[in-house]
Amino acid sequence: MEKIKAYFTQYYHNKGEMISVAAIDNPYPYHPLMNGFDLLILVVAKRLDRDRMNEHVLMDGVRIQLKTIDPIQLERWLTCGEDRSIIQWLVRGEILLDQGDYLAQIRHRLIEFPEALREQKRLIEFSNFLRTYLQAKQDMQDNNLLDAHSNILTALHHWAHIALIEEGIHPELTVWRQVQRIFPEIYKLYDELTNSPETLEQRVQLVLLGCEFTVMSKMKSCCSLLLQVLSSREEPWSVMELSHHPALSGLQIDLSLLLQKLVKRAYIREVVVMPSIAADSEVLELKYRPTAD
Repeated sequence: MEKIKAYFTQYYHNKGEMISVAAIDNPYPYHPLMNGFDLLILVVAKRLDRDRMNEHVLMDGVRIQLKTIDPIQLERWLTCGEDRSIIQWLVRGEILLDQGDYLAQIRHRLIEFPEALREQKRLIEFSNFLRTYLQAKQDMQDNNLLDAHSNILTALHHWAHIALIEEGIHPELTVWRQVQRIFPEIYKLYDELTNSPETLEQRVQLVLLGCEFTVMSKMKSCCSLLLQVLSSREEPWSVMELSHHPALSGLQIDLSLLLQKLVKRAYIREVVVMPSIAADSEVLELKYRPTAD
């Protein structure tokens, strides 16, 4: 394996577009992360060749995946969790080349897990939690029990992620092993949902009640990033202005749903204004601003 790593180190050393290269071996406990490959070579490049972003090669009997990304995509993965394996790759991988200590600094940031990154992840997870929880409630009203069970299980996963993030822990693929150790009360709900002898309807209703409390208690802290943006100026914000704000634009969140729930909880308020182009005087625009403390 060292010979292969040396080969790729030399191969990428003089590539002008290369920023960093890391090698991730396939240790047994984490083999699902590797998609069946023996070695992953992760390349961060200034610009991407769309035809060579993902390659599979064989060298000395070793199956290798070559994955090339740019810094923008890497940051999106880290923040939004689009690729759940990326945290493991960056923390456990061996850095072969690193221009300006780029990956070393990324790794340091991940290990520290600063509050700014936690705020982004909390908001994303809460948005996903809220959406799946509300869908489960609707499924119960429509008597779609299997769909309700599926959605409330997903909501419970997002709840577990929020709890781990609040403790400064990156949610890994073994989420429930972590939660069982640190948050037994959340794990108990998961266990009752999946293993209880009660009826499916009773199990879903029990977890819905737990989620209802969480929605009420976690909303303000999980939406702190959005509330900070809303408080950053005197004028109220339109939903499009918020969606284009640098702090929010790259996040995969249901902004409309979050705003409506924050309004209902009186953390923010709606402001009715005349649209900039008043094609119809009866149509008014809704904007948002924080409520006065």
